[in-house]
Amino acid sequence: MTMRALVAAVQMVSGPEVGDHLAQAAALLEEAAAAGARLAVLPENFALLGSDEHDKLDIAETDGNGPVQAFLAEQARRHGIWLVGGSVPLRSEEAERVYSACLVYDSAGERRARYDKIHLFEVEVGAQEAYCESRTVKPGRLQPVLVDTPFGRLGLSICYDVRFPELFRRLVADGMELLAIPSAFTATTGAAHWQTLVRARAIENQCFVIAPGQGGEHPGGRRTHGESMIVGPWGEMLARLDKGPGVALAEINLEALHQLRRRFPALTHRRF
Repeated sequence: MTMRALVAAVQMVSGPEVGDHLAQAAALLEEAAAAGARLAVLPENFALLGSDEHDKLDIAETDGNGPVQAFLAEQARRHGIWLVGGSVPLRSEEAERVYSACLVYDSAGERRARYDKIHLFEVEVGAQEAYCESRTVKPGRLQPVLVDTPFGRLGLSICYDVRFPELFRRLVADGMELLAIPSAFTATTGAAHWQTLVRARAIENQCFVIAPGQGGEHPGGRRTHGESMIVGPWGEMLARLDKGPGVALAEINLEALHQLRRRFPALTHRRF
């Protein structure tokens, strides 16, 4: 296992044109790989963030087959990196709902894991801003997903999951050392809660967190918070972006993580 590695959180401002945003993702992944990143994480809805929630139904793919999945595999293979593909709409058993799937590919372009978003965004952010993700998304099985990588055991989650710490307690009990949280936080909720939630998940689980987001104004007027970040197990900010497309890079050090867990063994002090 590699004890030190450079990792990347890729921030985007996606819209309704899949081709444009695959090209944007490709350019940012090339930038990350050229800088030496061995693991990169794309944001939620990286290939499409439409003005209508039903847009994702039009590009939904069958599990294991489709242009977005082929793109992820090819990018991982081309750059020799492990790649966490944010979220991809995959067809479910229901014609009007898809799974929001986080897919992981190894450096040979082979898929190693799939996690389907469990917690769906069903909120009223303000008088003119409400979301009902379950209209078009089917929740995943109540099964946390970990994947062994050369850089540590990687736990998977998507966006709204970050508000439910019991998921991450399950993951860390199973050996999680790294955590990916690809997101598209709204500008309102992100300004209030995003950094606090991400740093809390890192601190309480004593793990590295790679949390890329959508960050800017999208077609149709939707605004996302951005502030993609990489956080260390003491809650320290290792890298951070503000708005707009870009790449946040930081080195993770598993030996430092293991030393922290030995010196400050809070995970062994749990009583519930």
